[in-house]
Amino acid sequence: MTRAEPAGDAAQPFRVSFVCTGNICRSPMAEVVLRSLAERAGLADRLAIESAATGDWHVGEPADLRTIEALTRAGYDGSHHRARQFEAEAFPRLDLIVAFDRGQMRILRNWAPSMIELDKVRLLLEFDPELAALQDVPDPYYSDAVMFDRVLEMIERSTSALFRQLAPALRQGTR
Repeated sequence: MTRAEPAGDAAQPFRVSFVCTGNICRSPMAEVVLRSLAERAGLADRLAIESAATGDWHVGEPADLRTIEALTRAGYDGSHHRARQFEAEAFPRLDLIVAFDRGQMRILRNWAPSMIELDKVRLLLEFDPELAALQDVPDPYYSDAVMFDRVLEMIERSTSALFRQLAPALRQGTR
C-alpha cells in the first residue's frame, strides 16, 4: 500500500476511508468494525478511520436503522454516524480508500487525480483470501435485517483481515 506521508513520519496515523454508495449501510459498518479492532489492540491512535459515499443522497443522515441494529446485535455502536460524500480532494491525505463493489471502485478511480492516488483504491474483499473471488460486498439497502447481518459478517471478516495486515506496521510505528 502507498503512503500519503513519508514513512518516517510516525506521528501521523495511517488514514483509511471506507466508501460505499450512500454511506449509511456498508461503509459505516466497516468504519465501526475497524475502529473497534484498533481500540482493542491499543492502536486507535495509529489509525484515522472515516467513511463516505460516492453519492450525496443521504448526506447528514444517520446510518440506516438496520445498519445500527445489525451493529448493535454484534456488540458495536453505530449510533453516532452521519453520512457524508467523498471528495476527490481527500485523496492526498488518505493512505487507503476501500470500496465495497466494483462500481464504487470505478467511480473512485475515475476521481483519482493521479496514478499514485488511483493505486490507493482497493476492494474490501481483496483483504480476505477466502472472500476475494466474490469481489463485491452486496448492498443490503433494499433487503431485510438478515441481509444486513450477513453483510456485517462479510465486513467483519474482511476488515479483520485488513487489520491483521496493517497491525504489524502500526505496532512498529511505521506506515
